[in-house]
Amino acid sequence: MAQMTYRDALRKALHDAMTEDEDVFVIGEEVGRYGGAYGVTKGLIDEFGPERLRDTPISEPAIVGTAVGAAMAGMRPVAELMYVDFIGLTMDQLCNQAAKIRYMFGGQIGVSMVLRTQGGTGRSAGAQHSQSLEAYVMHTPGLRLVMPGTVYDAYHLLRQALRQPDPVVFIEHKALYAMSEEVDLDAPPPDWGRAVVRRTGSDLVIVTYSRQVHYVMQAAEALAGQGIEATVIDLRTLNPLDFETIRAAVEPIGRAMVVSEGPLTAGVAAELSARITEECFDFLHDPVIRVAGEDVPISVSTALEAASVPSADLVAETARKMLV
Repeated sequence: MAQMTYRDALRKALHDAMTEDEDVFVIGEEVGRYGGAYGVTKGLIDEFGPERLRDTPISEPAIVGTAVGAAMAGMRPVAELMYVDFIGLTMDQLCNQAAKIRYMFGGQIGVSMVLRTQGGTGRSAGAQHSQSLEAYVMHTPGLRLVMPGTVYDAYHLLRQALRQPDPVVFIEHKALYAMSEEVDLDAPPPDWGRAVVRRTGSDLVIVTYSRQVHYVMQAAEALAGQGIEATVIDLRTLNPLDFETIRAAVEPIGRAMVVSEGPLTAGVAAELSARITEECFDFLHDPVIRVAGEDVPISVSTALEAASVPSADLVAETARKMLV
């Protein structure tokens, strides 16, 4: 067992992968000498050199385009985008090329790359640096999507992402980097694409991912003190989506809530609630409820920022209303 932060777990995952496979390299803005915008790659250049920690100009299309080409040539690039907010600049390289190469080439070649980026609120970074845009990625066939909420998952899911034959978008919540946990990195890794049940209860199922896992767990503990027991499912990956774990929890209970930091309209919460409604309809006692981000630009104001995304109190309040 070792005490480490979310940031340290990601760094160790990169270090271990680069040690084992010389085809793994990191490319992005300030990933080398500076050590990454949030310090994830700090110190790696001292061991692996500038050829494998490649600093680039501020050009997201160039970063992702280079990674796509390198992956097609047999390398395993890790491209880092400084904030998911700028993923739109890479939509051709990522969504029109990386996601479709295997199909366009009849399965003869794939794009085995990982796109690491940061999303979410919590640092008063303003409307252009605080968004949750995972729905953009989830909407695109051919892209895998990982959003770890714990230190253990940050390490193991990044390690597994680097073994996938197709492109993986790996979104790290910027408010989790300093979170510290005691983890056993020698424990068996989670199955790729498999959700985990963080808590079991008989009154309500709450499905969530990334930082909201922690808020939902806080809400579940508060609800337990009031006699309401919730099952909490941490999806870990949104593509592959482990709907069987959701189904197995929802059918015997009949009540479900989906919690996401992304916007309410046409977001991940909308897709998940629709799937639950369609596939578990005969077992539901009430409509599936979405608790998600407000449909507004994220404010730089600390108070307004916090009020624009779900909190533990909002999740608990919504659960109580569902069970009245």
